[in-house]
Amino acid sequence: MLKCALILILPPPFSAGVLCFSELFFIKEPHDATVMRKEAIILDCQAHGEAPIDVRWLKNGVKVVENERVYLLSNGSLYISEVESRRGDKSDEGFYQCLAQNKYGAILSQKARLTIASISSFAIQPTSIVVTEGSVARFSCKISAHPPPIITWEYTQVLFFFFFTITVLPSGVLQIHGVQRMDAGNYRCVATNIASRRRSTEATLTVTPAPSPLLPQRPRIIAGPQNISVSLHQSAILECMATGNPRPIISWSRADSKSIDVYNTKVLGNGNLIITDIKPQHGGVYMCRASTPGTRNYTVASANVTVLAPPSLVEWPESLTRPRAGTARFVCQAEGVPTPQITWLKNGEKVHSNGRIKMYNSKLVINQIIPEDDAIYQCQAENEQGSVLSMARLIVVMSEDRPSAPRNIRADTVSSSAILLAWERPLYNSDKVIAYSVHYMKAEGLNNEEYQVVIGNDTTRYIIDDLEPARNYTFYVVAYMPMGASRMSDHVFQHTLEDVPLRAPELSLTSRSPTDIQVSWQPLPDKLSRGRVSTYRLSYRTSAENTVSQMELPGEKTHHLLENLQPDTIYLLRIAAATSVGWGEQSAWTSHRTPKASSARVPLAPELHLEPLNCTTILARWQLAPRNSAGVLGYRLFYHEESQPENSPVQLRASDNTHIIGGLDPRKKYHVKLLAYNFIGDGYQADQTISTPGCVSVRDRLVPPPPPPHNVYAKTNSSTAVFLHWGRPAFTSSQAVNYTIRCNPVGLQNASLVLYLQTREQSLLVRDLEPNTKYEFAIRLHIDQLSSPWSPVVYQSTFPEAPMLPPSNVKVTLIEEDTALVSWKPPDEPNIAVTHYTILYASRNEWIAGEWQVLQREGTITMALLENLRPGQVYLVKVSASNNMGDGPFSHTAELSVRADLSSDPRLSRGSTHSTAFSDGFYHLDQKSMTGITVGVCIALICIIICAFIIVCRGKNRKFSAVKTYRGGVSTSAAAAEHLGSDGQAENTDVTVPMMSQNHFIDAKGGTNLIINSLGPVQPGAEKKKKWFSFSNNVKKDSKNMRHGSTSYLPGTTVLTYKEELSPSPDQPTTLQALLRHPSDTEGSSNSEGSHATGDSGRYSHDETEMTNLSSGSSSRPPSLTRVNTPLLNKKLQPAAG
Repeated sequence: MLKCALILILPPPFSAGVLCFSELFFIKEPHDATVMRKEAIILDCQAHGEAPIDVRWLKNGVKVVENERVYLLSNGSLYISEVESRRGDKSDEGFYQCLAQNKYGAILSQKARLTIASISSFAIQPTSIVVTEGSVARFSCKISAHPPPIITWEYTQVLFFFFFTITVLPSGVLQIHGVQRMDAGNYRCVATNIASRRRSTEATLTVTPAPSPLLPQRPRIIAGPQNISVSLHQSAILECMATGNPRPIISWSRADSKSIDVYNTKVLGNGNLIITDIKPQHGGVYMCRASTPGTRNYTVASANVTVLAPPSLVEWPESLTRPRAGTARFVCQAEGVPTPQITWLKNGEKVHSNGRIKMYNSKLVINQIIPEDDAIYQCQAENEQGSVLSMARLIVVMSEDRPSAPRNIRADTVSSSAILLAWERPLYNSDKVIAYSVHYMKAEGLNNEEYQVVIGNDTTRYIIDDLEPARNYTFYVVAYMPMGASRMSDHVFQHTLEDVPLRAPELSLTSRSPTDIQVSWQPLPDKLSRGRVSTYRLSYRTSAENTVSQMELPGEKTHHLLENLQPDTIYLLRIAAATSVGWGEQSAWTSHRTPKASSARVPLAPELHLEPLNCTTILARWQLAPRNSAGVLGYRLFYHEESQPENSPVQLRASDNTHIIGGLDPRKKYHVKLLAYNFIGDGYQADQTISTPGCVSVRDRLVPPPPPPHNVYAKTNSSTAVFLHWGRPAFTSSQAVNYTIRCNPVGLQNASLVLYLQTREQSLLVRDLEPNTKYEFAIRLHIDQLSSPWSPVVYQSTFPEAPMLPPSNVKVTLIEEDTALVSWKPPDEPNIAVTHYTILYASRNEWIAGEWQVLQREGTITMALLENLRPGQVYLVKVSASNNMGDGPFSHTAELSVRADLSSDPRLSRGSTHSTAFSDGFYHLDQKSMTGITVGVCIALICIIICAFIIVCRGKNRKFSAVKTYRGGVSTSAAAAEHLGSDGQAENTDVTVPMMSQNHFIDAKGGTNLIINSLGPVQPGAEKKKKWFSFSNNVKKDSKNMRHGSTSYLPGTTVLTYKEELSPSPDQPTTLQALLRHPSDTEGSSNSEGSHATGDSGRYSHDETEMTNLSSGSSSRPPSLTRVNTPLLNKKLQPAAG
């Protein structure tokens, strides 16, 4: 949809008009992309304007050559069928821009970086360390990858250890607090992204016994925060790890005393700080403080956080219409971190300065416009975070029958500030000339401003009399007629004469001893010297005498030492400067007291520097002389206007080295004196004079403009509207006031799409805005044919809309036997905000039962790991995007087949699992297991009915006999179960299993020996063999399936998982035996104490206390599992081989 800007043309009296600049602009531009090698990619580019439009592509500034692999689509986008990563120019990596051109000109799009997914070798490998028991341990790894990798840690060790003591930082750091002997072992780091997976070298943690008794230790920070630069909306990690006895407490604060943002900041582990969705206000110095509890012992470490921001335009160029030989000025200002560099483009090519075209600060000035200047100009602001462009068009108005250029131009110097310019009338059409325009500028230097004077057609001579002395100037003349201007005349150069200096230098006075004065001054600037200074005249006398001593110094000198003076005496000094023309005005007398002749050690004179900040403020800076050895208690600062009495001193602390002197008058000379003092007395003083500059005024403005509106307030009304309100300045006039409102998105790239609205009210509802877009608003006032400056800009963002499309390009890749990586791209919608993604995955059996595993990831994350996948299963995965306004639709389901592991336990091929799945805290079974349970329950109910009937019929004796028969049957059933388990045929066998309490669950699929209670898994004791475990810890918890759902990982974050494999043992009981016997039994007897017969139902029950004993016994669950405090902790158990 074509959107045209509403631009109000407001010549007085105010009249509204509509003008739509739609010659050429971009609808879609390319964006940064990361792709796999050999993958296809489309870089968007759609331009709108008057046809025909030619689109070309540039890579790193060079035209892209089309071939069968790289070619343009019909809409102008660039398609690469197979991305190549070969070295040199043959690689497709680089910065891409599209160039669109029609008859009005050409425009260049923003830069888009194409990166091929890769992962390098580890830049930092974890290193082996030796620590004492009870202290802290730290491993770190670092690797470069695109996109940022998922970092996981793996660990191998015979015994379990306490996971709540582990902290894993997303930056790739593993911290262990309160190290125990069981923590000893080998650790390694694993980095994974869509390109590949890499493992670091192993690092060994060796734990030595702690000394007894433990001695108190002051807190010590062993890993403090580091200075970091973080891109806008990313996360910053500030590590702080400390040791000491007792264990120190870690706290955070800002050096500027501002409060830390509690909404975007959280603490990880024992004191590490993470700032999410970082914004400019989060930048600053953060201090980590480790304190011993109950004492004043502490240590501090600090680091600076710099928030990097891409460029955004504050002021952009506006389209202009100018006649030939006129002048055009474009202005462009941008902000960002680092400071953006401004580049000007003409029809997509860089503009270079020459005699007519000047670039200075953020302005582009085109003098003596020619027809070739009619083009589209772009301002490009660029830093390492990105680039932004804004465009404007210069339209050159042509005319027929123009006069020829003025002839025989000549210039003669009249004085130090005036030059006479003369010329002859044009050779053709001179009778149609109505005026002449005289142009002049300084000939030396760069980016000098050109001045223009218009005179009548009744003369061919003009004196320019506002020039600077001793300067070279260049001149030319243009003739004007009603239909346009002539070409410019030839250029002529001329210089002005020297003049006497406009004023004398300003003196700085200090004493090195009681008998001397060091006099120094700065050379006069060219505007004040009005030529080359050839001589200085220095005069001095005491305040009690009228005899003046003088000396002349060469013009190259800037200091002189007066010696053999009297101690403790006030001297008056002044200076004058001379050029070849003569002497300038002398400075006023400046006073200075020489120090007393004493052996007492007082501070020497500070080195004083004065700098005018504006027309009413001076900044004083100083530092003590390097050879000063006397102590300083403070400083005294004196200042007064020249020829005025001295004011009382300003008392300053010894730690101060700057002071701002405010409330001064413009264009006045002030005398400043500074001295340091100690307990003996005042030290040597430093004296200096300085002049305040004049306040900036608008040239040639007879009537000052009205002030702009104030108190501009913006409030979001909806996703497409913002309400504005402002205050009217106080006026003495009662005339009607109009307002113009300027509205545009932040970082606008097309200046013609700026929206201008007009109203007479002091409020306005701006409608038809884009959702989830940050806008900037400014307001100006119009009264009595005068316009105010624009008000300060206010920023406001419209509300987002809920996602309408699902995430795109959802891919699932198996990277290990039981681990898959799912990746996706954000929804293909403009201006859509995504706060989090929801990932649903399930096997086909679970999908039939409607049992999805649920994971959630932050909106900046587009990858996740799925672990603990079962062999031989087909998994279905789908992803949706959500924000604060609602949830979007799910993507199409992606399928993943997990290969069956035929070399493991035969039971795995029959659909049994070696992991457990939970949803909302409840255990779910697949369809086959449910069928087996249903059949078993039916058989059990039939047996109960038959037994009850026999008991009723045969009486008590028969009943007692039946109980004994049942107990014998239990042993038989257990033995049968053991036999079947060893043969791998336990899937559909009726067995006797213990009855669990409401907080206990048992795997009824026959695939594992795992019992689950409310605290976690309960595992019978078994001999373990050495195997890699992986430990996972994540910053953000999943909203569902937290206990045993497969863990997903965030790019750039570190996650820790582990697994354990039980080795077979001849004496090891099977799963059912371990459940049926008492912990103290060694033969699996069914006559355990406390057991009760319940008939032939196949159930075994005891009270909850006995179940607790079972779960807490040595063969039930390792004690480490009772202390787990890690948010995401998954355990993978291999079934025991028969």
